[in-house]
Amino acid sequence: MLADDALGAMREAPSLPLAPGYFAAFDAIDSDPNNELVVGELDGTAVAVLQLTFIPNISRRGSWHSQIEGVRVDSSLRSSGVGRSLIAWAIERARNRGCSLVQLTSDKSRSDAIRFYESLGFVASHEGMKLELSPSP
Repeated sequence: MLADDALGAMREAPSLPLAPGYFAAFDAIDSDPNNELVVGELDGTAVAVLQLTFIPNISRRGSWHSQIEGVRVDSSLRSSGVGRSLIAWAIERARNRGCSLVQLTSDKSRSDAIRFYESLGFVASHEGMKLELSPSP
């Protein structure tokens, strides 16, 4: 699912065997109590995924925030309510963990995704920036 769109196809390497970095990332997420890899299933098949990270924050009176990353829904199920249910679950999970804020980013070229997040109440209140780093020699 990570490679199932134009951007993902450029960034991901879904061929088998999977690159070792995927396994290392999974192990790091799995061993960190402030990270969750959430998989939505339908009839025993993975149809959606996201990563949910809980972040202690010195601002906002020391409240916790939650970051949603890597949201993907199987292309055959987009616009079926699966994504809406997944994000609603993530928001409730953040609320139950005591977070005061849920945040996410979406590539500016993903206009459908941005409209989807806005329909759930997310607001583009900040300007996000990223700096891609080359691997160290």
